[in-house]
Amino acid sequence: MTDTPSKPAKESATARQDRLRQALRENLKRRKAQMRGRASLVDDSAAEASPDADKIPDLCSRPADPDRD
Repeated sequence: MTDTPSKPAKESATARQDRLRQALRENLKRRKAQMRGRASLVDDSAAEASPDADKIPDLCSRPADPDRD
C-alpha cells in the first residue's frame, strides 16, 4: 500500500466535486427564481390592497392587565 492516492480516485473525487458544484449552482438559480416570483406576487397583492389595509387590528397582542404587575 502506498500513502499517495491513486489517479482514478483523485479523478473520481474531482468529478464528484464538479457534480456537486453544478447541483448547488442549479439549486441556487431555482431558489432565486422562486424568491423573485414570490416578491412579484407580494408586489401585485400590495398594489391591489385597499387603503385601509394598514388599519387591520392586532388580534394577537393582549391588552394590558391593570391588576397584574
